[in-house]
Amino acid sequence: MQDLQTLPPVAEVVPHGGAMLLLDALLQADDAGCTARATVRATQLFVDAAGMPGWVGIEYMAQAIAAWAGVRERRAGRPPGIGFLLGSRRYECDVPAFPIGSELTIAVRAELTGDNGLGQFACRLALDGREVARANVSVFQPADAQAFLQGQQA
Repeated sequence: MQDLQTLPPVAEVVPHGGAMLLLDALLQADDAGCTARATVRATQLFVDAAGMPGWVGIEYMAQAIAAWAGVRERRAGRPPGIGFLLGSRRYECDVPAFPIGSELTIAVRAELTGDNGLGQFACRLALDGREVARANVSVFQPADAQAFLQGQQA
């Protein structure tokens, strides 16, 4: 497990930028998974008077998975790669929205990672310390994202 002093800024390991980067910081990262933190702000995309809609929880989970993958790439001396959210099984969210100003803690644990870029993760999201969302999330990180996007298998 890495301590907070050695964890990179989340912007260096998640290939999102600007308004699409929802995570604020990595709290923990090891070979099995990671934990990240995010604060819901009134100025963020998707936020309305009720806060961040509960369905955006799946994006928080996907970005935490990206952070975990980015930390692993960085340890191997490579830049973070582009990955794709394939879908989820049993996404459950107990709240309709995450209120503005609330702190979210997102924990992801790798259950399956294949050499072909496919992965499955058990994910949990806590709102101010209380678990409110959970899912099994499937992702794909091709070896060559540009070739994949152009329809070429690398």
